[in-house]
Amino acid sequence: MTKWHERWRGRPAHELRGRPVRESAGRPALEPQVSPARGGSISRAVATILVIGAIISAVATFSHPGEVCLAAYTTSLAGRTKSQRHNSELSLGKISGVTIAPGATFSFNKVVGSFSRDEGYRRAPVSYNGQLIESWGGGVCQTSTTLYNAALLSGMEIVERSRHRFQPSYVPPGRDAAVAFSAIDLKFKNPHPYPVRIIGSIDGSRLNIGIYGPHALKEKPIVTQQVREMLQPGTYTIGTNHGRARIRNTGRAGFQVAVYRITGTLKEVISMDSYPSMDRVIQYR
Repeated sequence: MTKWHERWRGRPAHELRGRPVRESAGRPALEPQVSPARGGSISRAVATILVIGAIISAVATFSHPGEVCLAAYTTSLAGRTKSQRHNSELSLGKISGVTIAPGATFSFNKVVGSFSRDEGYRRAPVSYNGQLIESWGGGVCQTSTTLYNAALLSGMEIVERSRHRFQPSYVPPGRDAAVAFSAIDLKFKNPHPYPVRIIGSIDGSRLNIGIYGPHALKEKPIVTQQVREMLQPGTYTIGTNHGRARIRNTGRAGFQVAVYRITGTLKEVISMDSYPSMDRVIQYR
């Protein structure tokens, strides 16, 4: 553990220009007051597309009169397996159209439910202890991660969020939100004095999620991440350095990263995360 991680571990977030920063996690969750979408189908409306890691949007008109997009986020499905895409789309259909009342807390696991075969999910690759294994619901975390970023950008109050053990490739460091029914959840509270609605869509290789309401935000939050340290992966070999080499794992860099949300003059510390590096594994035969 580095000095940076030791310094931040367990510290409250209270870094603000003359004002205390609100804690973004660890608060008691309210009972969700959410309404499921009628029919459960994914909206075909054109979503606001945000390039990952940038605050660039192309806001489109939504079909419901009077609704405006508070914020949206997009992640890429390129390179994902067919089963991962299936699971992402299935979970997206569960949350799309859900309404969150003012002051209510949304729970991903409560709305989506179990990621089991009985619910239509497939076995798909998930990262476990540095290895890719087949597990029910692999790919659902991309939906929760995309939703998490849309929630951050629309001013939602993050109640519960967990990082993955290793940094996912489809989102910048520190911007992921892992879920695992029923132990690991994503929860956020609607702080606005009006209800908001989650709208999701898949457009080719893009997974889009927007949060809509009756009024545009007076001040749009900006979410940034600061990588404090990058940890290069090592190399682990199996067998002697003779014969034919097979790469069993390409490896992955580790990060120590801080994520901030800036709304006007308010600067919040959203998270301080430390992701270990994943070793590159080469097997000789």
